[in-house]
Amino acid sequence: MKYFLPSFIVLPILEMYCLIQVGTLVGALNTIALVILTAIIGLILLRMQGFQTLMNARSKLIQSELPTEEIFTGIFLAIGGALLLTQGFITDFIGFICLVPFSRHYLMTLVIKRFFNDPGFSQQEEGKAENWIEGEYKKEK
Repeated sequence: MKYFLPSFIVLPILEMYCLIQVGTLVGALNTIALVILTAIIGLILLRMQGFQTLMNARSKLIQSELPTEEIFTGIFLAIGGALLLTQGFITDFIGFICLVPFSRHYLMTLVIKRFFNDPGFSQQEEGKAENWIEGEYKKEK
């Protein structure tokens, strides 16, 4: 949460600076066309990757498996699609990183290692595993 507020302040300023610099190099109309082109290419890529992820999740559900990787892929696709719809080159670049399969897989492993390999995340601590006593009981009437 501590990174969201600065990113909402700094990112639009960086986007404006980048758009102005590209506009001075290639012209205003070419810059607008380039932003629209990246959005169209990103939406086409999002549609293809989204359908592929949906089919993979469906096949895992048919095999009675939990589609955890497909769920995370869907989250990254949604983030990438939202970033691609935001006009600007920096957000388009981050959005394309979320949409390209090999970079998305790398990001997913980083996020999973960062958030889910935390020792405090597990319900059962390793030191308490020795304190279990197994047994059966019967309730008599």
